[in-house]
Amino acid sequence: MIRMFSRAAALLAACAVIGVATVSSRGQGSPSFQGGVDLINVTATVTDRDGRFVPGLERDDFVIFEDGEQQDVTYFTDERVPVSLGLVLDASGSMTADKMSAARSAIDRLIYDLLAEGDELFVMEFGNRPNVVQAWTTSRRAVSRAIARVEPAGGTAMYDAVARAIPLAGAGRHPKKALLVISDGNDTNSRLTIEQLQPLIRNSEVLVYALGMDGATVTTLSRPRVRLPPPTPFPFPGRGPQRRSPPIVPGGTWNVGTRERVDADALHRMTDDTGGRTEIIRGFQDLDGATSRIAEELGSQYSLGYEKRGHRDGRWHEIRVEVSDPRLRVRARHGYIAS
Repeated sequence: MIRMFSRAAALLAACAVIGVATVSSRGQGSPSFQGGVDLINVTATVTDRDGRFVPGLERDDFVIFEDGEQQDVTYFTDERVPVSLGLVLDASGSMTADKMSAARSAIDRLIYDLLAEGDELFVMEFGNRPNVVQAWTTSRRAVSRAIARVEPAGGTAMYDAVARAIPLAGAGRHPKKALLVISDGNDTNSRLTIEQLQPLIRNSEVLVYALGMDGATVTTLSRPRVRLPPPTPFPFPGRGPQRRSPPIVPGGTWNVGTRERVDADALHRMTDDTGGRTEIIRGFQDLDGATSRIAEELGSQYSLGYEKRGHRDGRWHEIRVEVSDPRLRVRARHGYIAS
């Protein structure tokens, strides 16, 4: 019995290092596996000039290039495939009660009304450090309860959270894997830098989406209290009395304050190489609409794949996806690291 178990374990270990290939056609689900070949998976989002998703395209409508060389599309489906989705929620001290309430409401609608029943989820919150508060599950109640227990406090370790969430998302059981990061500020506590995080993201097949809640708060700097002079009559008709500008008092300041804004550039650097995207919400009340748009996108994408042999050189390989209709726009992963 022990010998049989050892042989099975060895077989599983061998399968883990063998590349994957496919001979699949439209609508036939996940790719099949063969030895010695890597299948490069590409999720493509196609929109028209008004940003509306475009359905009904065929395999022959797509052209994929790797490092400028055209590839044969050996796997294609336009059907909605299940998704393994990780929710990564900012729980730093800047997430005020109204922001957190909006986030909980939007996530509840996402998981109960917008995702498919078979989609699986995990939940990670981050303040000073990342913390998984709900492991992979299809239970919407478990996800909602986990979000409800999150209590904002501390700094913002967003890069560390994404670095930890990427391999967890990659272990999801569905072929399509994605992360949704919801944050309202800048990273302040991570050990990793954005430059160190980017290769980890590029080395995965995880679609990364980010929603930046730009509900910046203004801190007014203090100044000495001064007594204003009485109003002075204005000499022209139709104009009321005007106040003189207050005198400048040594040690005072008229700076109206500083403003902490969501780091849109860092969010784009996490999302854009993957084929996901960043959306900045100018008023966090629109968070519900933003999550709805991402759910619609996940259900409107095309899954493509092409085969590559013997190219694990540890280098970045650029991917470009085009469609035959030049009026349409395609968003897909920019490349991968062949590790």
